[in-house]
Parts: sequence; structure tokens; C-alpha cells
Amino acid sequence: MAAQPVAPRPEDLRGAHRLAVGGGLGLAAAGFALVFPTIALWLALDHPAVFLDLGEPLARGLAGLVLVGAILFLLSLLLYRSAYSKLRRVDPRFLLASVLCLVGSIGFLLVVVAAAAYLGSAGSLVACLHGAPSHALGCLESGAPLGTYTALVGFWLGWLGGVGIVVGLAAAGRRFGRRTLYLGAVTYALLLLVLIGPFVALVYAVPDSSVLLLAIPVLSAAAPALVLIGGYGPPLSVRRA
Repeated sequence: MAAQPVAPRPEDLRGAHRLAVGGGLGLAAAGFALVFPTIALWLALDHPAVFLDLGEPLARGLAGLVLVGAILFLLSLLLYRSAYSKLRRVDPRFLLASVLCLVGSIGFLLVVVAAAAYLGSAGSLVACLHGAPSHALGCLESGAPLGTYTALVGFWLGWLGGVGIVVGLAAAGRRFGRRTLYLGAVTYALLLLVLIGPFVALVYAVPDSSVLLLAIPVLSAAAPALVLIGGYGPPLSVRRA
């Protein structure tokens, strides 16, 4: 027998609100860390006469955007974790999501440290951006090895945090009966799958990896936008765990 909807508890109201705020921060983070840098790189590499040439000033500016975006991603993940922590008091299904988001928060903190390290080595970053993706890892290691290894560890911990977001949004979509939260979970899951491709391309030559690189900014903006819509407004009723 299906569980009957009941009146939302204070934890539900706070959890839904924090999901919406987390989605808004995630949308801003995607703009700073992925959408704007992707557009700038495309213009600089394919249309240098129209835009700026890919030199050290532009590379330093892109690293700054990524740093701001990484900080916003971290804040977004902290809001998601806070939402799941509130919701797990009334629904145990959010426990795993909360733990994974904590791991992801540590990862994004490492990404922030790595992005700050590359602000001081913009010259090596320019050389790596001009090279083949499969050579980028070795190139970055020679320019800022500490930042590279920190970023790699942070990436995988952050990836686990993304799994936590997916698990939590799926549970929230069921508890609140909101399809947009389900869609947000699916979009985040697709983003996690797509993120593996460019990472592999850093080590091995992967054909058509540029298609994946273009999909990442789109998915990274669409996923938190759906969460922002789904979490906006207090739930009128919830489903029991």
C-alpha cells in the first residue's frame, strides 16, 4: 500500500529551501567555472582576431573565474549537504547522501586550493591549453605539480560528492513529489558520466572528446537550475519514508 501524503515538518521546509539555495549557487558556479571559460576559450582558440589571443593575461583571468566557480561549487555542495542533514532527521534515506556530500566538500576544497595554485603559474597553463588533451596532464605536472595532484584528488572526491547529490535529489523528489528534482538528479547523473570522458582524455587520446567538453557546461548549468526550480517554495505535503 502506498504511503499517504502528510503535512510537511519544519525539517522538510528548511531542507527544500536549502536545496533551492544550493541549486542557485550551483548555477552561478557553473557560469563562472565552466560556461564563461568555455566560451572564452572557444573565442580565443578559434576566433583570435575577434577575441583576445590566448596569452598569459587571459589564462590568469580564466584561472580566476575557475577559482570563483570552485568556491561557489563548494558552497553549493555545503548547502546540499545541509539540506540532506535536515531531511535525514525525518527520513533515513538521506543519510548516505549527506555523508557523500561531506566527502565531496573536502574534494572541492582541494580544487579551490589547486585553482589558487594555477593563478601563480599562468604561463604553464597557456602552454598546456595549446597542446593535445592527452599531453595536458604531464604539462600541468611540470608547471605546478602540487596543484595538479591536488586537483586530481579533489576531482574524484568531488565526483563522489556528486553521487551524493544524485542520491539525495532522488530521495527528495520522491518525498516532495516534485518531478523537477527527479530531473535534476538525472541531469547530475549524466554530468557525472560525461565528466569521466575528458578526465580519461587527459591520460589517453580519446576521439571526439571535444563533444564531451561542450556537454559539460550545458549539463552543469541545467542540473542546478532544475534543483532551484524544484526546491523553490515550501512543499504542501510530503510522503512518509
